[in-house]
Amino acid sequence: MAERPPRYVEAIRDALADEMERDEDVVVIGVDVGAGGGVYGATRGLFDRFGPERVLDTPIAEAGVLGAAVGAAMAGLRPVVEIMYMDFVTVCLDPLVNQAAKLRYMTGGGVQIPIVFRTQTGGGRSSGAQHSQSLEGMLAHVPGLKVFLPSDARDAADLLSAAVRDDGPVVFVENRRLYNRRADDLERPSLPPGRARVVRAGGELTVVAWGRMVDEVRRACDGELAGVGVELIDLRTLVPLDLDTVAESVLRTGRALVVHEAVTDFGPGAEIAMQLTERLLYDVEGPIRRLGALPTPVPYSPSLESAVLPGPESIVRAVGELLAT
Repeated sequence: MAERPPRYVEAIRDALADEMERDEDVVVIGVDVGAGGGVYGATRGLFDRFGPERVLDTPIAEAGVLGAAVGAAMAGLRPVVEIMYMDFVTVCLDPLVNQAAKLRYMTGGGVQIPIVFRTQTGGGRSSGAQHSQSLEGMLAHVPGLKVFLPSDARDAADLLSAAVRDDGPVVFVENRRLYNRRADDLERPSLPPGRARVVRAGGELTVVAWGRMVDEVRRACDGELAGVGVELIDLRTLVPLDLDTVAESVLRTGRALVVHEAVTDFGPGAEIAMQLTERLLYDVEGPIRRLGALPTPVPYSPSLESAVLPGPESIVRAVGELLAT
């Protein structure tokens, strides 16, 4: 019987194990990452394999955990520190934004900060307003931080390995609704950070997405948009941003829609749309639009949560409106 392709969470676990095997300076730090294997199982088995000195369980004290990880990176280790929910980034912004992102610059390159901040994001599981936010735009706004957002198991493995080997701080954003998804094209060539991937070719409209929204756009294209020439591009990383691949597509299609799970207002889609507009203002056939979550805390109610977040229905509507302009 053929071996089943790995799930997204298994790809993360395998990449961590491979990097820890390759480099003894790689350590994993976080709440429940040890014997418990992580709240979603992403570190399962690492504690038994590498021991308590390289897989460190911590108290629920995110600011202290990230501060310790920054110090470990300055001392020569390559920590992978887990922030259990992306929402919890807000309680540890100082070591992330003021220390990890800036120390290399402030020391004139005197110290390296090879650290990965693993976290997971997104709604759709009735987890409430404090466990469902998508804050990647806030982090991408900080100079000195790289932001990776894999949409499937292939990219989860490739991008995590690249993040661990990077000599600067990387925020690695997973989505818990993708954890059980198996790779559908594991054999495709790897791409480095900063290279977008054309998921679906088309000639009528370009849709740009990342993370779980790649899957939501694909569902719309397999459904009501089946007869529409949508070209779907997975950015894979926000920092670095591959605007060249997107611009090349928009030059051919004439229209663009940026879809993300983060709130639309002041979101990453606005920045991408503006950069495209500055580059292609006289070459597009209509406005470059964005589609994201409504500007409200994510509701606990499943029906209200579904209404707030982008999905196939709202993507279909947005594409239809763009094609009508």
